[in-house]
Amino acid sequence: MIDHLVLGAMLFGTVQDERRSFEILDRFVDAGGVWIDTANCYAFWADPSGFGGQSEALLGRWLATRPGVRDRVRISTKVGCEPIEAGRFPETAEGLSAGAVKTAIEGSLRRLGTDHVELYWAHKPDPVTPLEETVAAFDELVSAGVVGRLGCSNYPVWQVERARQIARADGRTGFTAVQQHHTYLRPLPGTQPTVVHRFGAVTDEVLHYLEHHPDMALWAYTPLLSGGYTRTDKPLPPEYDHPGTERRLAVLDEIAAETGTNRNRVVLAWLAGGNPAAMPIVGVSTVGQLDEAVAGVSLDLTVEQRRRLDSAA
Repeated sequence: MIDHLVLGAMLFGTVQDERRSFEILDRFVDAGGVWIDTANCYAFWADPSGFGGQSEALLGRWLATRPGVRDRVRISTKVGCEPIEAGRFPETAEGLSAGAVKTAIEGSLRRLGTDHVELYWAHKPDPVTPLEETVAAFDELVSAGVVGRLGCSNYPVWQVERARQIARADGRTGFTAVQQHHTYLRPLPGTQPTVVHRFGAVTDEVLHYLEHHPDMALWAYTPLLSGGYTRTDKPLPPEYDHPGTERRLAVLDEIAAETGTNRNRVVLAWLAGGNPAAMPIVGVSTVGQLDEAVAGVSLDLTVEQRRRLDSAA
């Protein structure tokens, strides 16, 4: 199920140097990987300039030195979170006005060195721009052939559905994917997962919506909690400090032992084979970590193992 794995390129070109980034990208393609996820704002917080674009630019350089590879990969990028003024995010985030969307896609295509992307995301809700304007701006990109599909990330369910209603009513292309934080463990009710936008976490409401809208795909970011499942130097965030986590980890360890794998692989297999199925986005810093992720989405869990994982609480 390598086609269910998305390579997250967020830190390529900043934290991750070019040599290592190219090495990971090459291995991903050699393994049969297809989807690469980035954003126009990646990674403004890690670059001295205070602005993003480094990830897209690195991907553009990689594509330029790999003839034919562009036809083998699909690129996913986003608009909405690039700061207009350095050091002032989120208050100066570019937003999703028609002008911002047009400017952003032009910049993304230029940095990527391509004439289209397969999936374009609204990175987070814009509290100022009317949904009608954003929906129309995104539809224009599809009509122009520079964007294939459309998605929204970190949106509340009501706004996802409202945007889709507007698109249907106006005969425009609407969102067919959501990108949210999703993993096996569940945070303590009433807490906000660390480093997640306000509406960025997958909830039961999100899952229920997706179950009843099979045309919508689910992409899952930070599925492995930045190493929290397996690395002693990466403790789980405090919102997971509750008895439910202990029970879920116990079952996770049982399944890992039965399959001869580890927690990370089981989590990725659980996500990729779930209902609704999720496409985990993995941000890796080594080829070894990438190989581990590929093995995870390729792991087949039995119906009984999945039932035990689902029922742990």
